[in-house]
Amino acid sequence: MPAEQTALWRLPLIRRLLVVSVLGFASFDLTLASLPSWAVAGGVGVGAAGLVTTALLLATVLVQTVVPSLVARLGSGRVLALGLLALGGPAPLYAVSQNLWWLVALSVVRGCGFAVLTVVGTLLTFSLAPPDRHGESVGIYGLALAVPNLLAVPAGVALMQAGWFSWAAVLAGAPVLAIPLALGLGSTRTAATVADGHQASGLRAAVLAVLSPATALLAVTVAAGGVFTVLPIERPSGQLATVALLVLGLTTAVGRWRAGRVSDRVTGPWLLPASVLVSVLGTGLLAFGLLLHDSAGAVTLVLVAAAIFGLGQGAVQNLSLLNAFARAGVGRASTASAVWNAGYDTGTGLGAFAVGAVSSTVIGFPGTLAGCAVVIALTVPIALRSSRAALPPGRGRGTQSE
Repeated sequence: MPAEQTALWRLPLIRRLLVVSVLGFASFDLTLASLPSWAVAGGVGVGAAGLVTTALLLATVLVQTVVPSLVARLGSGRVLALGLLALGGPAPLYAVSQNLWWLVALSVVRGCGFAVLTVVGTLLTFSLAPPDRHGESVGIYGLALAVPNLLAVPAGVALMQAGWFSWAAVLAGAPVLAIPLALGLGSTRTAATVADGHQASGLRAAVLAVLSPATALLAVTVAAGGVFTVLPIERPSGQLATVALLVLGLTTAVGRWRAGRVSDRVTGPWLLPASVLVSVLGTGLLAFGLLLHDSAGAVTLVLVAAAIFGLGQGAVQNLSLLNAFARAGVGRASTASAVWNAGYDTGTGLGAFAVGAVSSTVIGFPGTLAGCAVVIALTVPIALRSSRAALPPGRGRGTQSE
Protein backbone atom coordinates (compact mmCIF):
# COMPACT_ATOMS: atom_id res chain seq x y z
CA MET A 1 0.00 0.00 0.00
CA PRO A 2 1.46 3.43 -0.91
CA ALA A 3 2.57 5.50 2.03
CA GLU A 4 0.00 8.19 1.32
CA GLN A 5 -2.78 5.60 1.58
CA THR A 6 -1.64 4.21 4.92
CA ALA A 7 -4.31 4.57 7.60
CA LEU A 8 -3.44 7.73 9.51
CA TRP A 9 -3.91 6.10 12.89
CA ARG A 10 -1.07 3.69 12.05
CA LEU A 11 1.50 6.49 11.95
CA PRO A 12 3.54 6.42 15.22
CA LEU A 13 3.32 10.14 15.95
CA ILE A 14 -0.40 10.19 15.26
CA ARG A 15 -0.85 7.27 17.66
CA ARG A 16 1.16 9.05 20.33
CA LEU A 17 -0.93 12.19 19.88
CA LEU A 18 -4.18 10.22 20.08
CA VAL A 19 -3.21 8.54 23.36
CA VAL A 20 -2.22 11.88 24.89
CA SER A 21 -5.46 13.45 23.72
CA VAL A 22 -7.67 10.61 24.95
CA LEU A 23 -6.22 10.79 28.47
CA GLY A 24 -6.41 14.59 28.50
CA PHE A 25 -9.99 14.82 27.31
CA ALA A 26 -11.04 11.97 29.60
CA SER A 27 -10.00 14.19 32.50
CA PHE A 28 -12.05 17.09 31.16
CA ASP A 29 -15.10 14.95 30.36
CA LEU A 30 -15.22 13.15 33.70
CA THR A 31 -15.92 16.41 35.51
CA LEU A 32 -17.82 18.28 32.78
CA ALA A 33 -21.29 17.14 33.89
CA SER A 34 -20.51 15.70 37.33
CA LEU A 35 -18.70 18.66 38.91
CA PRO A 36 -21.70 21.05 38.81
CA SER A 37 -23.80 18.33 40.44
CA TRP A 38 -21.09 17.88 43.09
CA ALA A 39 -21.30 21.62 43.79
CA VAL A 40 -25.12 21.49 44.05
CA ALA A 41 -24.88 18.55 46.45
CA GLY A 42 -22.70 20.76 48.64
CA GLY A 43 -25.33 23.48 48.82
CA VAL A 44 -24.49 25.63 45.78
CA GLY A 45 -27.51 26.95 43.88
CA VAL A 46 -28.30 25.55 40.43
CA GLY A 47 -27.80 28.95 38.83
CA ALA A 48 -24.27 29.26 40.26
CA ALA A 49 -23.17 25.63 39.78
CA GLY A 50 -22.16 26.26 36.19
CA LEU A 51 -19.46 28.65 37.42
CA VAL A 52 -17.10 25.70 37.97
CA THR A 53 -17.24 24.87 34.27
CA THR A 54 -17.29 28.51 33.17
CA ALA A 55 -14.17 29.27 35.23
CA LEU A 56 -12.29 26.35 33.66
CA LEU A 57 -13.24 27.37 30.15
CA LEU A 58 -12.66 31.10 30.71
CA ALA A 59 -9.11 30.29 31.77
CA THR A 60 -8.87 28.01 28.74
CA VAL A 61 -9.90 30.73 26.31
CA LEU A 62 -7.53 33.32 27.81
CA VAL A 63 -4.53 30.99 27.77
CA GLN A 64 -5.24 29.65 24.27
CA THR A 65 -4.17 33.00 22.81
CA VAL A 66 -0.59 32.59 24.08
CA VAL A 67 -0.12 28.86 23.47
CA PRO A 68 1.22 29.23 19.88
CA SER A 69 3.94 31.60 21.10
CA LEU A 70 4.86 29.21 23.91
CA VAL A 71 5.16 26.32 21.48
CA ALA A 72 7.41 28.36 19.20
CA ARG A 73 9.72 29.09 22.14
CA LEU A 74 9.71 25.90 24.17
CA GLY A 75 8.64 23.23 21.69
CA SER A 76 5.41 21.28 21.48
CA GLY A 77 6.54 18.48 23.80
CA ARG A 78 7.48 20.62 26.79
CA VAL A 79 4.43 22.86 26.52
CA LEU A 80 2.13 19.88 26.15
CA ALA A 81 3.70 18.14 29.16
CA LEU A 82 3.17 21.24 31.32
CA GLY A 83 -0.41 21.43 30.12
CA LEU A 84 -1.10 17.83 31.05
CA LEU A 85 0.33 18.41 34.53
CA ALA A 86 -1.90 21.46 35.06
CA LEU A 87 -4.97 19.63 33.75
CA GLY A 88 -4.59 16.38 35.69
CA GLY A 89 -2.64 17.31 38.80
CA PRO A 90 -5.32 19.36 40.62
CA ALA A 91 -8.28 17.14 39.65
CA PRO A 92 -8.22 14.75 42.67
CA LEU A 93 -8.36 17.78 44.97
CA TYR A 94 -11.99 18.39 43.92
CA ALA A 95 -12.98 15.70 46.40
CA VAL A 96 -11.48 17.63 49.31
CA SER A 97 -14.24 20.23 49.52
CA GLN A 98 -17.54 21.26 47.92
CA ASN A 99 -16.92 24.94 48.59
CA LEU A 100 -17.70 26.81 45.36
CA TRP A 101 -14.59 28.97 45.36
CA TRP A 102 -12.32 25.99 46.03
CA LEU A 103 -13.83 24.22 43.03
CA VAL A 104 -13.52 27.37 40.90
CA ALA A 105 -9.85 27.87 41.84
CA LEU A 106 -8.95 24.32 40.89
CA SER A 107 -10.89 24.68 37.65
CA VAL A 108 -8.93 27.79 36.68
CA VAL A 109 -5.64 25.88 36.98
CA ARG A 110 -7.04 22.96 35.00
CA GLY A 111 -8.34 25.36 32.36
CA CYS A 112 -4.80 26.56 31.70
CA GLY A 113 -3.74 22.98 31.04
CA PHE A 114 -6.76 22.28 28.89
CA ALA A 115 -5.90 25.33 26.75
CA VAL A 116 -2.53 23.80 25.92
CA LEU A 117 -4.03 20.42 25.08
CA THR A 118 -6.66 21.83 22.73
CA VAL A 119 -4.42 24.16 20.73
CA VAL A 120 -1.37 21.90 20.44
CA GLY A 121 -3.53 18.87 19.70
CA THR A 122 -5.32 20.66 16.87
CA LEU A 123 -2.07 21.97 15.39
CA LEU A 124 -0.48 18.53 15.40
CA THR A 125 -3.59 16.97 13.90
CA PHE A 126 -3.12 19.11 10.80
CA SER A 127 0.67 19.23 10.63
CA LEU A 128 1.19 15.47 10.95
CA ALA A 129 -1.27 14.57 8.15
CA PRO A 130 -0.95 15.02 4.35
CA PRO A 131 -2.72 18.17 3.12
CA ASP A 132 -5.27 16.23 1.07
CA ARG A 133 -6.30 14.17 4.10
CA HIS A 134 -6.95 16.93 6.62
CA GLY A 135 -10.66 16.09 6.76
CA GLU A 136 -9.81 12.49 7.61
CA SER A 137 -7.24 13.55 10.20
CA VAL A 138 -9.75 15.84 11.92
CA GLY A 139 -12.29 13.01 11.80
CA ILE A 140 -9.90 10.53 13.41
CA TYR A 141 -8.86 13.08 16.02
CA GLY A 142 -12.49 13.86 16.74
CA LEU A 143 -13.28 10.17 17.02
CA ALA A 144 -10.45 9.73 19.52
CA LEU A 145 -11.73 12.65 21.57
CA ALA A 146 -15.24 11.25 21.37
CA VAL A 147 -14.21 8.02 23.10
CA PRO A 148 -13.66 9.76 26.46
CA ASN A 149 -16.68 11.98 25.78
CA LEU A 150 -18.77 8.92 25.09
CA LEU A 151 -17.64 7.05 28.19
CA ALA A 152 -16.36 9.61 30.67
CA VAL A 153 -19.25 12.11 30.67
CA PRO A 154 -21.97 9.56 31.55
CA ALA A 155 -19.52 7.70 33.81
CA GLY A 156 -18.86 10.87 35.77
CA VAL A 157 -22.61 11.47 36.11
CA ALA A 158 -23.20 7.88 37.17
CA LEU A 159 -20.42 8.03 39.78
CA MET A 160 -21.80 11.31 41.13
CA GLN A 161 -25.35 9.97 41.35
CA ALA A 162 -24.06 6.84 43.11
CA GLY A 163 -22.27 8.95 45.73
CA TRP A 164 -18.77 8.16 44.42
CA PHE A 165 -17.67 11.49 43.02
CA SER A 166 -14.25 11.10 44.64
CA TRP A 167 -13.52 8.30 42.16
CA ALA A 168 -14.36 10.61 39.26
CA ALA A 169 -12.00 13.22 40.70
CA VAL A 170 -9.13 10.73 41.08
CA LEU A 171 -9.61 9.31 37.58
CA ALA A 172 -9.56 12.85 36.20
CA GLY A 173 -5.89 12.96 37.20
CA ALA A 174 -5.06 10.61 34.31
CA PRO A 175 -3.31 13.24 32.08
CA VAL A 176 -0.19 13.10 34.25
CA LEU A 177 0.33 9.55 32.95
CA ALA A 178 0.68 10.90 29.42
CA ILE A 179 3.52 13.33 30.18
CA PRO A 180 6.30 11.01 28.85
CA LEU A 181 4.38 10.57 25.59
CA ALA A 182 3.93 14.33 25.28
CA LEU A 183 7.64 14.95 25.69
CA GLY A 184 8.20 12.53 22.81
CA LEU A 185 6.19 14.80 20.54
CA GLY A 186 8.74 17.56 21.08
CA SER A 187 10.89 16.12 18.30
CA THR A 188 8.34 17.11 15.66
CA ARG A 189 9.23 20.29 13.78
CA THR A 190 5.77 20.79 12.38
CA ALA A 191 4.05 22.28 15.41
CA ALA A 192 6.87 24.75 16.02
CA THR A 193 6.92 25.70 12.34
CA VAL A 194 3.19 26.33 12.31
CA ALA A 195 3.44 28.28 15.55
CA ASP A 196 6.14 30.52 14.01
CA GLY A 197 3.51 31.55 11.48
CA HIS A 198 1.53 32.97 14.39
CA GLN A 199 4.27 35.54 14.88
CA ALA A 200 5.00 36.37 11.23
CA SER A 201 1.55 36.47 9.69
CA GLY A 202 -1.12 39.12 9.99
CA LEU A 203 -2.78 38.19 13.26
CA ARG A 204 -5.76 40.51 12.82
CA ALA A 205 -6.53 39.23 9.31
CA ALA A 206 -6.38 35.62 10.48
CA VAL A 207 -8.67 36.25 13.43
CA LEU A 208 -11.23 38.00 11.24
CA ALA A 209 -11.13 35.14 8.71
CA VAL A 210 -11.84 32.52 11.40
CA LEU A 211 -14.60 34.45 13.21
CA SER A 212 -17.37 33.33 10.84
CA PRO A 213 -16.98 29.55 11.28
CA ALA A 214 -16.24 30.12 14.98
CA THR A 215 -19.57 31.93 15.34
CA ALA A 216 -21.57 28.92 14.14
CA LEU A 217 -19.50 26.68 16.41
CA LEU A 218 -20.05 29.02 19.37
CA ALA A 219 -23.84 28.90 19.03
CA VAL A 220 -23.94 25.10 18.84
CA THR A 221 -21.59 24.59 21.77
CA VAL A 222 -23.57 26.98 23.98
CA ALA A 223 -26.48 24.57 23.69
CA ALA A 224 -24.22 21.56 24.22
CA GLY A 225 -22.60 23.10 27.31
CA GLY A 226 -26.03 23.75 28.75
CA VAL A 227 -27.15 20.18 28.13
CA PHE A 228 -24.05 18.70 29.76
CA THR A 229 -24.39 20.94 32.81
CA VAL A 230 -28.14 21.21 33.41
CA LEU A 231 -29.58 17.89 32.25
CA PRO A 232 -28.08 15.84 35.14
CA ILE A 233 -29.36 18.48 37.57
CA GLU A 234 -32.83 18.62 36.00
CA ARG A 235 -33.12 14.82 35.87
CA PRO A 236 -31.18 13.64 38.98
CA SER A 237 -33.16 10.40 39.39
CA GLY A 238 -33.37 7.52 36.96
CA GLN A 239 -31.06 6.90 34.01
CA LEU A 240 -32.32 9.47 31.50
CA ALA A 241 -29.46 11.94 31.93
CA THR A 242 -26.78 9.24 31.78
CA VAL A 243 -28.24 7.53 28.72
CA ALA A 244 -28.96 10.80 26.90
CA LEU A 245 -25.39 12.02 27.41
CA LEU A 246 -24.13 8.61 26.24
CA VAL A 247 -26.20 8.91 23.05
CA LEU A 248 -25.06 12.50 22.57
CA GLY A 249 -21.40 11.52 22.90
CA LEU A 250 -21.74 8.58 20.51
CA THR A 251 -23.50 10.50 17.77
CA THR A 252 -21.16 13.48 18.12
CA ALA A 253 -18.28 11.09 17.43
CA VAL A 254 -20.03 9.65 14.38
CA GLY A 255 -20.94 13.11 13.09
CA ARG A 256 -17.42 14.44 13.42
CA TRP A 257 -15.83 11.35 11.88
CA ARG A 258 -18.17 11.01 8.90
CA ALA A 259 -18.18 14.73 8.16
CA GLY A 260 -14.40 14.59 7.83
CA ARG A 261 -14.54 11.76 5.31
CA VAL A 262 -17.24 13.52 3.29
CA SER A 263 -15.39 16.84 3.24
CA ASP A 264 -12.29 15.22 1.68
CA ARG A 265 -14.43 13.98 -1.21
CA VAL A 266 -17.11 16.61 -1.70
CA THR A 267 -16.55 20.35 -1.90
CA GLY A 268 -19.49 22.70 -1.56
CA PRO A 269 -20.84 25.56 0.54
CA TRP A 270 -23.80 23.57 1.86
CA LEU A 271 -22.01 21.14 4.19
CA LEU A 272 -21.51 23.45 7.19
CA PRO A 273 -24.91 25.23 7.05
CA ALA A 274 -26.69 21.89 6.65
CA SER A 275 -24.93 20.63 9.77
CA VAL A 276 -26.01 23.75 11.66
CA LEU A 277 -29.63 23.07 10.63
CA VAL A 278 -29.39 19.51 11.96
CA SER A 279 -28.23 20.98 15.28
CA VAL A 280 -31.24 23.31 15.28
CA LEU A 281 -33.57 20.35 14.79
CA GLY A 282 -31.94 18.32 17.55
CA THR A 283 -31.99 21.18 20.06
CA GLY A 284 -35.63 21.98 19.35
CA LEU A 285 -36.74 18.37 19.69
CA LEU A 286 -34.77 18.02 22.92
CA ALA A 287 -36.57 21.05 24.35
CA PHE A 288 -39.95 19.60 23.38
CA GLY A 289 -39.13 16.17 24.81
CA LEU A 290 -38.08 17.63 28.16
CA LEU A 291 -41.24 19.71 28.24
CA LEU A 292 -43.24 16.46 28.20
CA HIS A 293 -41.45 15.30 31.37
CA ASP A 294 -40.86 11.58 31.90
CA SER A 295 -43.58 9.76 29.98
CA ALA A 296 -42.48 6.84 27.79
CA GLY A 297 -42.90 8.89 24.63
CA ALA A 298 -41.00 11.80 26.11
CA VAL A 299 -38.02 9.63 27.06
CA THR A 300 -37.84 8.23 23.53
CA LEU A 301 -38.06 11.72 22.04
CA VAL A 302 -35.28 13.00 24.31
CA LEU A 303 -32.97 10.18 23.23
CA VAL A 304 -33.78 10.65 19.53
CA ALA A 305 -33.24 14.39 19.89
CA ALA A 306 -29.90 13.82 21.64
CA ALA A 307 -28.84 11.61 18.70
CA ILE A 308 -29.82 14.22 16.10
CA PHE A 309 -28.17 17.03 18.05
CA GLY A 310 -25.01 14.95 18.43
CA LEU A 311 -24.78 14.28 14.68
CA GLY A 312 -25.20 17.97 13.92
CA GLN A 313 -22.79 19.10 16.62
CA GLY A 314 -20.08 16.66 15.53
CA ALA A 315 -20.37 17.72 11.90
CA VAL A 316 -20.25 21.41 12.84
CA GLN A 317 -17.12 20.81 14.92
CA ASN A 318 -15.28 19.13 12.03
CA LEU A 319 -16.44 21.37 9.20
CA SER A 320 -16.01 24.66 11.05
CA LEU A 321 -12.42 23.67 11.90
CA LEU A 322 -11.64 22.81 8.27
CA ASN A 323 -13.32 26.06 7.24
CA ALA A 324 -11.22 28.01 9.73
CA PHE A 325 -7.93 26.56 8.47
CA ALA A 326 -8.93 27.12 4.83
CA ARG A 327 -9.84 30.76 5.42
CA ALA A 328 -6.83 31.57 7.60
CA GLY A 329 -4.25 29.96 5.31
CA VAL A 330 -1.35 27.63 6.07
CA GLY A 331 0.92 30.31 7.54
CA ARG A 332 -1.76 31.29 10.08
CA ALA A 333 -2.70 27.82 11.23
CA SER A 334 -1.79 28.50 14.86
CA THR A 335 -4.12 31.49 14.96
CA ALA A 336 -6.89 29.47 13.35
CA SER A 337 -6.44 26.76 15.96
CA ALA A 338 -6.47 29.23 18.84
CA VAL A 339 -9.56 31.12 17.62
CA TRP A 340 -11.49 27.95 16.76
CA ASN A 341 -10.73 26.39 20.14
CA ALA A 342 -11.63 29.67 21.84
CA GLY A 343 -15.01 29.60 20.11
CA TYR A 344 -15.58 26.01 21.14
CA ASP A 345 -14.61 26.49 24.76
CA THR A 346 -16.32 29.87 25.10
CA GLY A 347 -19.54 28.27 23.90
CA THR A 348 -19.23 25.37 26.32
CA GLY A 349 -18.42 27.64 29.25
CA LEU A 350 -21.09 30.19 28.37
CA GLY A 351 -23.63 27.41 27.99
CA ALA A 352 -22.71 25.93 31.35
CA PHE A 353 -23.33 29.21 33.13
CA ALA A 354 -25.91 31.09 31.04
CA VAL A 355 -28.15 28.13 30.23
CA GLY A 356 -28.06 27.08 33.87
CA ALA A 357 -28.87 30.59 35.07
CA VAL A 358 -31.74 31.11 32.62
CA SER A 359 -33.08 27.61 33.30
CA SER A 360 -33.42 28.45 36.98
CA THR A 361 -35.95 31.19 36.10
CA VAL A 362 -39.60 30.81 35.12
CA ILE A 363 -38.53 29.96 31.56
CA GLY A 364 -37.15 26.59 32.67
CA PHE A 365 -34.70 24.28 30.92
CA PRO A 366 -36.96 23.36 27.94
CA GLY A 367 -37.69 27.03 27.21
CA THR A 368 -34.00 27.88 27.43
CA LEU A 369 -33.11 25.12 24.97
CA ALA A 370 -35.78 26.39 22.58
CA GLY A 371 -34.10 29.79 22.73
CA CYS A 372 -30.76 28.14 21.98
CA ALA A 373 -32.30 26.54 18.87
CA VAL A 374 -33.35 29.98 17.62
CA VAL A 375 -29.86 31.40 18.21
CA ILE A 376 -28.25 28.50 16.34
CA ALA A 377 -30.65 29.02 13.41
CA LEU A 378 -29.53 32.65 13.14
CA THR A 379 -25.97 31.51 12.34
CA VAL A 380 -26.98 29.53 9.20
CA PRO A 381 -26.45 32.52 6.83
CA ILE A 382 -23.08 33.22 8.48
CA ALA A 383 -22.05 29.59 7.99
CA LEU A 384 -23.10 29.71 4.34
CA ARG A 385 -21.12 32.88 3.60
CA SER A 386 -18.11 31.50 5.44
CA SER A 387 -18.24 28.23 3.48
CA ARG A 388 -18.43 30.07 0.16
CA ALA A 389 -15.45 32.22 1.09
CA ALA A 390 -13.40 29.14 2.02
CA LEU A 391 -13.94 27.37 -1.33
CA PRO A 392 -11.12 27.27 -3.90
CA PRO A 393 -11.79 29.35 -7.04
CA GLY A 394 -14.28 27.69 -9.35
CA ARG A 395 -15.68 25.36 -6.68
CA GLY A 396 -18.88 27.21 -5.85
CA ARG A 397 -21.17 24.17 -5.86
CA GLY A 398 -20.80 20.72 -4.41
CA THR A 399 -18.35 18.67 -6.47
CA GLN A 400 -16.79 15.25 -6.13
CA SER A 401 -13.08 15.24 -5.43
CA GLU A 402 -10.86 12.84 -7.30
